[in-house]
Amino acid sequence: MDLHVERIGQGKSVVMLHSGGGDSRDWTFLAPLLSEHYQVIMVDARGCGQSPAPIGPANYVADLLELLDELQLEKATLLGLQVGGQIATEFALQHSERVQELVLLTPELANFRHASDICIYHRTVMEALPDVAHMVELAMEAPFFPVIKNSPHFDFMKTINLHNTHRLMEWAASGPPIWPTIPAIEHLNELEPRTLHIHGTLDHPDSKKIAEQYEVAQHIQFATIVGADQKLNFTHPEELAELIVSFLKE
Repeated sequence: MDLHVERIGQGKSVVMLHSGGGDSRDWTFLAPLLSEHYQVIMVDARGCGQSPAPIGPANYVADLLELLDELQLEKATLLGLQVGGQIATEFALQHSERVQELVLLTPELANFRHASDICIYHRTVMEALPDVAHMVELAMEAPFFPVIKNSPHFDFMKTINLHNTHRLMEWAASGPPIWPTIPAIEHLNELEPRTLHIHGTLDHPDSKKIAEQYEVAQHIQFATIVGADQKLNFTHPEELAELIVSFLKE
């Protein structure tokens, strides 16, 4: 397996899947807290962080399965942020026997119809191609970043995004990622693992609407963090860790 992986702590395995534009540095503040209780496994998705670029369309679900096999993990808890949450959900629907629990932090959801301001935002960022620096400046104006913008960790997040946007330009010609034929949004009622969904009260309203899509799941709990936006991993790691540890102890 050629993906970059970092492991800290001992005990139950928690595989952490970072956000789009992020890498394992997304977990700089949360991972040490969780490692007091678990073996935390941070992986850079293909083409991100220190992992090699894909030579064809990336298949994140297949990569995750190969990673669990390589680490000889019969089962693991999956913790995903934004698109990492989307990967975790799609994986759990295809390979439920390999998932102990799911922890989803403001997950994205394929085929969810976003509000017009989110669509305009994404279009504006992409129109800045190939000027990576300008793309990142525009990306930092996201309507779901009202809290992190005023955080001391904003520049750190921006540095991570700049690094991974440059990396994306290296392999963008490989084509869009491969996702399951039937997107998760069409069969979330089949989600079997115990699941914790967390989002911030100051996140964009779309995050709450995505949470509502998950209400059909059979074994799901919902939690919110007051005063957090979509980057609650940077701004509220202590509250996150408390919620996650409490859920995994049940």
